[in-house]
Amino acid sequence: MSTEQKPHCGVVAVIGAPNAGKSTLVNQLVGQKVAITSAKAQTTRARLMGIALQDQVQMILVDTPGIFEPRRRLDRAMVSAAWEGAVAADAVLLVVDPVKQRRHELMPLVQLLKDRKERKILVLNKVDVSKKEPLLELAQELTQAADFAEVFFVSALTGDGVAEMKTALAQTMPEGPWHYPEDQVSDASERLLATEVTREQVFAQLHEELPYDTAVRPESYELREDGSVEIHQQVVIARSSQKPIVLGKQGSRIKAIGEASRKELSEILGVPVHLYIHVKVDEKWAENREIFEEIGLDWVK
Repeated sequence: MSTEQKPHCGVVAVIGAPNAGKSTLVNQLVGQKVAITSAKAQTTRARLMGIALQDQVQMILVDTPGIFEPRRRLDRAMVSAAWEGAVAADAVLLVVDPVKQRRHELMPLVQLLKDRKERKILVLNKVDVSKKEPLLELAQELTQAADFAEVFFVSALTGDGVAEMKTALAQTMPEGPWHYPEDQVSDASERLLATEVTREQVFAQLHEELPYDTAVRPESYELREDGSVEIHQQVVIARSSQKPIVLGKQGSRIKAIGEASRKELSEILGVPVHLYIHVKVDEKWAENREIFEEIGLDWVK
């Protein structure tokens, strides 16, 4: 870090309706993958912090679950985590998918943001697949509703417009010491990161075959003497009828999930990884306090 300029550090909460592209945007701002992404809505469950650098500025990006109308305990915990991520933030980014919009979730969220004191920034995502005129109309409508300080048009997927937004965001961060070392990109432990990588593969490979109610639990994470890592995980599903789907014919699907996760984790950790996954049926896992804590959620009544 240059001694000529003083360091700046701030917290940026990234919120929005489910599947707006929040995690993809956080990954782009950080410059590498720190949050899992999926076409499934509500992929992000707990608050996860990505750490982005811009010159002498460190931005702590709080990637939050999508905010929606909660029905179950798991839903309530996720929505609570999202709003807690916005507390004491120096800026709040509202990420909007202008194609799907999800107005039944977006507009109540805009109304709730209206009276918040944090610096509010509107990010219209997916401009690579959006028509210009409706995009501008939506930006005007939302800005009038919640008085956003700035509006950015980006594509989190392609990176279009993200660098400009990152530079502008860095300029608004307060002066102060960095909270994390220069080479740290996330607050997630390697143990939690490993379960998230596997959960992403479960979603990616099973698509619509498997309901959203799936968890990946860490069982053990050990460093071997040769420098490699041995990881044991448990994929928890809610119904016994789902087990053949996850396992696949002669175990082919769970083997493919494990192989893809192992390969990605080896690249992330920079060491060989030995990954062992088994499947467990637990009809009441979404009411299990221990599992909530393992996946980074607070127990909400």
